[in-house]
Amino acid sequence: MTGIFYGSTTGTTELVARNIARALGIPDADLHNVADTPADETERYDLLLLGSPTWGCGELQDDWYGFLEALKERNLQGKRVALFGCGDSASYPDTFCDALGLIYEALLPTGCTFIGACDPDGCDATASRLCREGRFVGLAVDESDPDRSEARTAAWCERIREGH
Repeated sequence: MTGIFYGSTTGTTELVARNIARALGIPDADLHNVADTPADETERYDLLLLGSPTWGCGELQDDWYGFLEALKERNLQGKRVALFGCGDSASYPDTFCDALGLIYEALLPTGCTFIGACDPDGCDATASRLCREGRFVGLAVDESDPDRSEARTAAWCERIREGH
């Protein structure tokens, strides 16, 4: 069973989360805003899709701080985790989608297995925390390149569907 957990201040990441849910056939009941969801809600799911925009110079969206602190204390052994988020590579190339890198780093010790890594696919912002060994740790929706977002999201959803 798949649960989507997202933080969104302006509504953009929520829209991405809803588009992912629609593409993967995930019902609204399994779509959770971390602002009003306890971290223990993740226990119901085998696959966690976690989404956050990056704010300022590489920061998490505000609602993620408390949720992530609680989530990283959980035993996520055996759970698969896929990350998605929004950023602006033109304005912030060195910290593009760093929020995903922060979540990735925080959850590494929990025993989860990360899936959904992506090739940078024409994005030059590979100096951020998002990039590991030449790949993005998750889906990076680039607000400065909206024409590619739909195709990138569809390809990422297919990877998730296939378990990669």
